[in-house]
Amino acid sequence: MTTSQDYQAAERLLRRSARPGELVVGDRVRPRWIDGGARFWYAVSNGVGRRFVLVDPTAGTRRPAFDHARLAAALATATGQEVDPEALPFMAIELAGNAVEFDAYGEHWRCELDGYSCERAKATPPGNPLEVPSPDRKVAVSLRGHDLWARSLVDGREWALTTDGEPDHRYGSGPDCTSNGTLLRKFGLPHLPPVVAWSPDSTKVLTHRTDERGVRQTHLVEARPADGDAPLLRTQRYAYPGDENVPRAELVVLDVAEGTMVRAQAEPLLMPQMSPIATRWAWWAQDGSAVYYLDQPRDRRTLTLRRLDPGTGEVTTVISETGPTRVEPNQWAYEPPIVRVLADEVLWYSQRDDWGHLYRYDLHTGALLGQVTAGQWAVRQILHVDEARRVVYFTASGLVDEDPYRRTVCRVGLDGSGFATLTDDGLDHVVTMPENAGYFIDSASSVDTPPVSRVRDWTGQVLVELERADITGLAATGWTPPERFRVKAADGVTDVYGVLYRPRGFDPSRRYPVVDTLYPGPQVARVAPGFDPGGMGLDAEPLAALGFVVIALDGRGTPGRSKSFHDASYGHLADAGGLADHVAALRELARTRPWMDLDRVGTFGHSGGGFAAVRAMLDFPEVYKAGVALAGSHDARHFNLGFVEAYDGADNPEAWARSSNVDRADRLAGRLLLVHGALDDQVHPDQTLRLADRLIAAEKDFELLIVPGAEHTFIDCLHYVRKRAWDFLVRELTGAQPPAYRPAPIAIDPEMLGEMFA
Repeated sequence: MTTSQDYQAAERLLRRSARPGELVVGDRVRPRWIDGGARFWYAVSNGVGRRFVLVDPTAGTRRPAFDHARLAAALATATGQEVDPEALPFMAIELAGNAVEFDAYGEHWRCELDGYSCERAKATPPGNPLEVPSPDRKVAVSLRGHDLWARSLVDGREWALTTDGEPDHRYGSGPDCTSNGTLLRKFGLPHLPPVVAWSPDSTKVLTHRTDERGVRQTHLVEARPADGDAPLLRTQRYAYPGDENVPRAELVVLDVAEGTMVRAQAEPLLMPQMSPIATRWAWWAQDGSAVYYLDQPRDRRTLTLRRLDPGTGEVTTVISETGPTRVEPNQWAYEPPIVRVLADEVLWYSQRDDWGHLYRYDLHTGALLGQVTAGQWAVRQILHVDEARRVVYFTASGLVDEDPYRRTVCRVGLDGSGFATLTDDGLDHVVTMPENAGYFIDSASSVDTPPVSRVRDWTGQVLVELERADITGLAATGWTPPERFRVKAADGVTDVYGVLYRPRGFDPSRRYPVVDTLYPGPQVARVAPGFDPGGMGLDAEPLAALGFVVIALDGRGTPGRSKSFHDASYGHLADAGGLADHVAALRELARTRPWMDLDRVGTFGHSGGGFAAVRAMLDFPEVYKAGVALAGSHDARHFNLGFVEAYDGADNPEAWARSSNVDRADRLAGRLLLVHGALDDQVHPDQTLRLADRLIAAEKDFELLIVPGAEHTFIDCLHYVRKRAWDFLVRELTGAQPPAYRPAPIAIDPEMLGEMFA
């Protein structure tokens, strides 16, 4: 029977992604570069507060950034406040010579470290979060109405960079469909910062004029505005698959001092989902002599690298590749393209041999010079290119036999010779580094191995160890490490991988209900190969705490392997990341785990996972008996054009229809809970209401929760929505009534908010 203690553990695990450091200490190192990247500091939780650490990679030293006890005493003397050295009243510092500066108790302080005396100091005005400063920190660019403005950070002078912006034809913003207006309003922000890229010399700005004239208008109703007044209509430009008019981006270069504009002499770029500058599909050459950008037609089957002359607007083609399905610069849609322009060459990512590898092209002629990497594995990220030594450093997946998703740090000569791995421990390696540094920060972990963070040089040698994650608080909740598993897909041949969470207080003599936590891709994977910081386990870990066996799986059609593995989803979004593979996995796992009760299997998913949770119940009613679908995208024909056309084809209405849960609502046999935010401007609530309408017409029983004012992530009612979902699954899969338990609202860590809007 599920108890209040189980709910309490589930709540603590749910909070883990929103409040890093509460249950796991030292699993994340977020460096703050100083001295041009030669050194850095970071803050790490100590369970009650933060400790600040200063690292000098060249010297191989790691030490406290200051004496926490002495600074606390000095600050207490200066303010008259009690200051706990283990929970200092600030989150960030600025190192200035032999002093540290910070904000505390509503004032700015400077503490001299030679004698530890704290005094009030004049603060550097904080940067405006809606401005983008130049590299030399002398000018910042912001949005004003539909135009871009510049502001001198030296004397405060302001001037217009553009003057002809107008509604739906504006400068420096991404498409309306991903503007996150509802979420921004919750935090009092009128819009995101402008989408601009400064030239390296701080004289010019690359941006685009966004053209959404004629793009379909959609509408949301804010039932109860914050002021309590009458309902408001929120109108949004949001294109559907097959629409003639889609958002476009006309690239322009603005000379900040001269006030001149150079427009790209080329057709505007298609921009169905994200700005090409925000996704780093458009960038400056290192010397500022050119702008390079990637261009695709609507069918995504050609990818072209183009060069824009910032002085004349002339556009020339550098490289172009065409394939039978989508040609991607990275299988992960939200990661930067794996392309690097060098002095006279281009490193170009291609899956032409079924694996993601680097190829070298002549920058000036576009001629292929040779294949740089090869093998049945895939390049994941270019880290560093040493042109003098003719070596490229990168991460790759597929080199670890135990788990083909784990990333390894590698190097190879630009001529393809001398391939070597810099990390050989078989763990998953996540790399963070400053620009043009002689080192990188390496976080190594696996699904069941907590991270160890180290600084390495480009030979792979460890210069200094930073942190070993402490999971004592996590284990105290009853959490146990998940099991990484490999099973056969539904074809009986292909290996697919996932994780299994055992229920809290696991007893192998019992039989437990099972929940399949779904996310179908194809733009991201469901399971991370490293230690989960709380994101992937946002739903898996709490459900295990409630007494469920929980699985998560990446079936065929998801990213991370070969192109053919990924292309299983092309034109087949209806299969939801290989639902047949999920069914095969459940059956194979249960054969050797008799404590998995396959007569009590449920589904749980959010967004694309919400679609998959319902689809699993409709296509495999004999397997999935109950499900929770949060903010599901249930009808591809009325969903985001960019996503649907990328993975189901640009002119494939038959596939879009197959990807509709609405058209097969009459198949529902199990118990279903549908949840949607009324102001979800990413996956509109009509997606769930369309499905509900058809379920009612088919006289199907289901539960429906529309959350007033909620956006796509349910950020300010996460605890309530998850509690309702937990209660539903406990009732439907265990037959018991959930305990009377009221979780507290979840406050989001300010650093996490910054990452959300980065």
